[in-house]
Amino acid sequence: MSDLFERFRLAMSAATPLALATVIEAEDPAAVGAKLLVLAATGVATEFVGTLGNEALDRVVGRDAEGEIAAGRSGIRHYGPAGEARERAVAVFIEVFAPPPRMLVFGAVDFTAALVSVAKVLGFHVTVCDARAVFASPRRFPGADEVVVDWPDRLLDRVGATLGPRDAVCVLTHDHRFDVPAVLGALRTDVGYIGAMGSRRTTAARRERLVAAGVEAQDLARLRAPIGLDLGARTPEETAIAICAEIIALRCGHGARPLSDGTAAIHGDPTEAITETAP
Repeated sequence: MSDLFERFRLAMSAATPLALATVIEAEDPAAVGAKLLVLAATGVATEFVGTLGNEALDRVVGRDAEGEIAAGRSGIRHYGPAGEARERAVAVFIEVFAPPPRMLVFGAVDFTAALVSVAKVLGFHVTVCDARAVFASPRRFPGADEVVVDWPDRLLDRVGATLGPRDAVCVLTHDHRFDVPAVLGALRTDVGYIGAMGSRRTTAARRERLVAAGVEAQDLARLRAPIGLDLGARTPEETAIAICAEIIALRCGHGARPLSDGTAAIHGDPTEAITETAP
């Protein structure tokens, strides 16, 4: 146990995102107080220190703790003795020491409110940014943590150094005056997800502008555009779910199909060729 607390101390000093899982209720009183430390340092595999007394329980709680670290939230989970779901024999308090992931949404458009709502459910600290004060108002986006009236590149100049792999930049503007500076600014950061909304034609035109601005192929590959997974989403709410699903899939390394990998029209038969004529 002393090694666990020493690792905890060192991780806290290094600002490493972590979770400390503690058994607070169990059928076996001797199990109460057992701890598992979950260290999620950027760029390396998650490390586990300690045990809750059962290898299967450690595995399940460790997986759940990784999810809670990604969301930046703490809570009590219930399990069976070996980590079984929908049982309550064991109660584990998962205490997270990490700020919530950040999402910067550029563009105060109709889809933005829906994306804010879904992102907040996933534990994101959400900032909405638009240079047009008439659209960027807290009244329009009451669920957002911040509403900023400014140009995307200026906001990213201020906060870009604080963004990391758990964070996301979503560009919903559909206007190259806003979305090109936003993508350029995001590519200069270590943010884990960069997505931009638009039709296939808009996406192609944006890529040409980014290349003309000097963006290299390996950097351009970080951009998910059109934004979101290929779920056939049409409404703002469905689109918000598709965007957040892509963020989750990318973070977890799952191979769900993003719209950016396809060539067919975004809305319509996925087997048909591109037929969109307007940006």
